[in-house]
Amino acid sequence: MQKWTRWQDWAALVVGGYALLSPIWTDTTTKATWTVVVLGAVTAMVSLWSLADPASMASEWVHAVMGVLLFVSPWVMGFSGTDGIAWTAWITGAITLVVGLAALPASKDAHDGLATSH
Repeated sequence: MQKWTRWQDWAALVVGGYALLSPIWTDTTTKATWTVVVLGAVTAMVSLWSLADPASMASEWVHAVMGVLLFVSPWVMGFSGTDGIAWTAWITGAITLVVGLAALPASKDAHDGLATSH
């Protein structure tokens, strides 16, 4: 698979960027802001890693973990009652998890293709 072409990684990049910037237009608290900004930034960086190295299965697993972290963060960090930012975390987390898992087969194929070409 060519670099910078997998739709799942582009989707994760957009979702990570959305989470990163969401406190600008969403009602939030300080703790919720920092949580979503950091998790969104890490998600966006992992997406760039996946786009640059489509054979990296680790990056897709990290996407899935980031999705879980985003999804559970409102409960773990105590901002589930702050509707706007909590819904942002739940939705971006679910999307990140789904696209990370959806990219695993393509990443595995690219990884296996590298292994057989050496």
